[in-house]
Amino acid sequence: MARKYSKHGPREDIFEDEDAPEAPPPPDCWLCGRPCGETVIWHHPVPKSRGGRDTVPMHPICQNMLITTFTNSELQRYGLDADLLKLDPRIEKFLGWVANKDPDFNAALGKKKQR
Repeated sequence: MARKYSKHGPREDIFEDEDAPEAPPPPDCWLCGRPCGETVIWHHPVPKSRGGRDTVPMHPICQNMLITTFTNSELQRYGLDADLLKLDPRIEKFLGWVANKDPDFNAALGKKKQR
């Protein structure tokens, strides 16, 4: 069977089209408001186990902070209102700390406390 492309020369379709549209900019994080990096987590502000269907873009570290700080019942009460979450002193402190970090920054935040 004949080859579709020559094995010695470059393929014409390898070269990128210079007129191709650029990728859209990354969305802003729902919690901290910074632009998301390479990894975007689509988080359910109201947990799926509590009937949540809407998703919002978040940094992995921001989602980890929400998961370790609040229970599903608390997240259900806050709903889609990120401003209410920002009133919590733990989140306020976290947002001040993460504000100047790189969009792809990630760190361990600890484990969820058992109540």
